[in-house]
Amino acid sequence: MLTAVEEIESAILKLSPRELSHLAKWVLDLDEQNWDKQIEQDISAGKLDFLAQEAFAELESGKSRML
Repeated sequence: MLTAVEEIESAILKLSPRELSHLAKWVLDLDEQNWDKQIEQDISAGKLDFLAQEAFAELESGKSRML
């Protein structure tokens, strides 16, 4: 019995170039949406606050400047 991933891989191999291109774009778009959602959740949870603190510390110490 094939796993779901193996079935999908087999179906992908049967796609036309146009269908494959469409699928690739869809997968990339889905991945970007998931990435954005995760970043938003991490920001809301304060998991990235340390990055802002580091940036402000570097700005105050003169290691960086405002753009």
